[in-house]
Amino acid sequence: MHQKLFEQMALIRCLEENILKLFEQGRICGTTHTCIGQEAVAVALGANLTGDDYIFCPHRCHGHFISNGGNPDALIAELMGRITGICAGRGGSQHLHYKRFFSNGIQGGVVGNATGAALALKLSGEHGIAVAVLGDGTLGEGLVYESLNFAALKELPILFVVEDNGYAQTTPAYIAVSGSMTDRARAFGIETDETDSSDVSELCEIFWNRVDYVRTNSRPFFQVVRTYRLAAHSKGDDIREKEEVAQHWKQDPLLVNGLKLDASERTAIFAKVEQQIADA
Repeated sequence: MHQKLFEQMALIRCLEENILKLFEQGRICGTTHTCIGQEAVAVALGANLTGDDYIFCPHRCHGHFISNGGNPDALIAELMGRITGICAGRGGSQHLHYKRFFSNGIQGGVVGNATGAALALKLSGEHGIAVAVLGDGTLGEGLVYESLNFAALKELPILFVVEDNGYAQTTPAYIAVSGSMTDRARAFGIETDETDSSDVSELCEIFWNRVDYVRTNSRPFFQVVRTYRLAAHSKGDDIREKEEVAQHWKQDPLLVNGLKLDASERTAIFAKVEQQIADA
């Protein structure tokens, strides 16, 4: 199981490194936001969702797209404006739609969409749940709290996942987000939890429990995962201290999780995903 999860993390990392190279070569226009350093969260969450579930992601969405069954070929084609892309080249990096996966670059916008999807699931009697992925910076948006309130009142099957990477673009969370993130949701009577694990197997178990809680009880849950963005906010806007980023590279999730595999296994996995992305 760990090997399969690690392979997906490696695929996402290789994909996003190559997306940045395509930008440098002038072969992609606009912007992009990579999840380099946050791959374990996307992979662990996606491993516990089914085709019955909706997932709504913000601008940093490529990892979640891949971990929810998205095709890397179609994603690269989308970023390059090709008609073979996910949205025929019209959505670009931030606005993707694939089956029940949606992303949107508007800060906090998907939280309301996800809450509406959860209501639709409950009214229709479907077994699926909705997932709203948001960053720490999104906690400054009023729609988040309207959604938490509505989800609690209506007992909706929705999982709120906060990827707390410590920064909203270039603003540190400690000067923008007061108090406790989990207490904000707890005030609405919503069950909460937070973790700083980057172990993909451990995160997989955590998300299994959270998804099972929401699906079984048809009630919201609010999960905070403390992580770190190793790359720039988008293509190159990074004003963080180099020493800080360097320290976090020593705890790169691919390094940490790769140590649980033999060197030969890691080599084979990286060779496989690198060829897959090169072909794409």
